[in-house]
Amino acid sequence: MERSGLPLLRHILSSSTRTRCLHRRVLAASHQSPVSVHGCQHRRRVSTVLSQHVQDLSGPEQRLLTKLYEGLIGGQRASLAESITLVETKHPRKKELAQVLLQRVLAYRTEQEVRNGGKPVAFRVGLSGPPGAGKSSFIEVVGKMLTERGRKVSVLAVDPSSCTTGGSLMGDKTRMTELSRDMNAFIRPSPTSGTLGGVTRTTNEAIVLCEGAGYDIVLVETVGVGQSEFAVADMVDMFVLLIPPAGGDELQGIKRGIIERADLVVVTKSDGDLVVPARRIQTEYTSALKLLRRQSRSWNPKVVRASSYTGEGIPELWAKIESYRDAMLASGELQGRRRAQQKVWMWSLIQESVLCHFRNHPSVGEALPHLEERVTKGAISPGLAADLLLKAFSSSSS
Repeated sequence: MERSGLPLLRHILSSSTRTRCLHRRVLAASHQSPVSVHGCQHRRRVSTVLSQHVQDLSGPEQRLLTKLYEGLIGGQRASLAESITLVETKHPRKKELAQVLLQRVLAYRTEQEVRNGGKPVAFRVGLSGPPGAGKSSFIEVVGKMLTERGRKVSVLAVDPSSCTTGGSLMGDKTRMTELSRDMNAFIRPSPTSGTLGGVTRTTNEAIVLCEGAGYDIVLVETVGVGQSEFAVADMVDMFVLLIPPAGGDELQGIKRGIIERADLVVVTKSDGDLVVPARRIQTEYTSALKLLRRQSRSWNPKVVRASSYTGEGIPELWAKIESYRDAMLASGELQGRRRAQQKVWMWSLIQESVLCHFRNHPSVGEALPHLEERVTKGAISPGLAADLLLKAFSSSSS
């Protein structure tokens, strides 16, 4: 006899599939192209396979998910916070519940996009910069300006983690006091927990939950700047790099790779005695960006100055961000970027899960200490040790 929870899960997954098919029909009609029925049938088969991988939901679990979902789409901040906690958990069963909740929220969000003509209902902005660039002050000023204009703003602030406790070293809510009290804003500090790139593996899912809760502007603040910070650029619609007007050779202080990904460069703290160096930095970066290859055919990266202290340049800066959004939506690049990002994050999560599975495999665990010792002594090369471990893993798995 079929378990009681399975029909509910199949209903959730199949309803999501129907919404995606409807979304496809809307987009196809707008481009005057035929709808692929085969594609929808394939997704239905995928949904059936997905439902088989999730166990029953008990009565309390169903009530919990219903409560979270209804509270979330109703705009309750407490439900949003609890939902993000659920997707951040490492408990196996709760991770399954989180995926069921996410599937329902995705279906709801897709319905909203269908009503919006196939365009995203929320705009995602990633913010990064070196320590001392004033990221939190900048976010608070921009966030307050947007909430006063009637927008709903969520901030996912990824803080560096302690190596010993795994907890967050900084509290962004303590540095965004005004915004944290605003009922049209939601701030969620989250430790990196050792994640490469300073963006937690669940940040992408938290973005989906924030959008489902009705926040039309999602700001993702990251730890700092480096090659690994490409992670944030792969989950937002626009990547903004904040740099302070500090002394020294600023162009050498910021890695080229991160500048290439920036859609907008903001020179912060452009007030008082720092106005002159801020203008010089703006000129230097404007010249440097002309030498880099364009990422988009619809947008040329800009360099602007702003002051979180005086508020000067903030409205003009946001006007440029809106110009970017409008240009990318009109060309269809924004939608294409989101589709590509989803695939990137799928493979990122697969790599993380496979590596965890590999480390926890009995055959690998048995051979690992001995091989590590031989590698450290120089008896065998790291490449040979890796091949032996992979062979042990694959032979026992098969």
